[in-house]
Amino acid sequence: MKDTVYTIGHSTHAAEKLIDHLTRYHITAVADVRSHPYSRINPQFNKEGFRADLKVAGIAYVFLGRELGARSEDRSCYVDGKVQYDLLAQTALFQAGLDRICQGMSAYRIALMCAEQDPLTCHRAILVCRHLVARGVAVQHILKDGRLESHGEALKRLLVELDLPENDLFRARDEVIAEAYLRRGQQIAYTEKELSDKTPAWGVEA
Repeated sequence: MKDTVYTIGHSTHAAEKLIDHLTRYHITAVADVRSHPYSRINPQFNKEGFRADLKVAGIAYVFLGRELGARSEDRSCYVDGKVQYDLLAQTALFQAGLDRICQGMSAYRIALMCAEQDPLTCHRAILVCRHLVARGVAVQHILKDGRLESHGEALKRLLVELDLPENDLFRARDEVIAEAYLRRGQQIAYTEKELSDKTPAWGVEA
């Protein structure tokens, strides 16, 4: 599947387990889309150490958190202290990140990596993969147990979670999907702590 990008969330895996999942699907490069590639809870995925572990396994590593991370440094992407995914997706930096993924696919079998276990609670699916799919890229999510879930299957699961109809009498399916992306994006988007009265229901993006 040369035109396919994979995604994976490191969650609380041991580094060896995550690498096992990657090698199972013949991944040759990891694109780290965390804004900050470090974790106090899971230090096995800190940038330098994990890059070294991947190298031993013959897997390349590239950090794309600046381009494709959820915590944008561009103030034009914020409304009332919260990142707006639609605005972030329009930035030149984000588009350049997508370009790098698409160009890299010619030489590598790529997996986007972030922290969240479930792709539906992570910007890798709700933001990045949405726009890769729009460019004609197929996406497969590697789940915690190692199974694959296509992006289409993930969207069906999202519609169920949000109680949105698979088929709507008055709207095209694309419109329903757009609403699902918008609603989940608002649930999970990074909110500046000093401007937030409480932690968002889905937590704060990495």
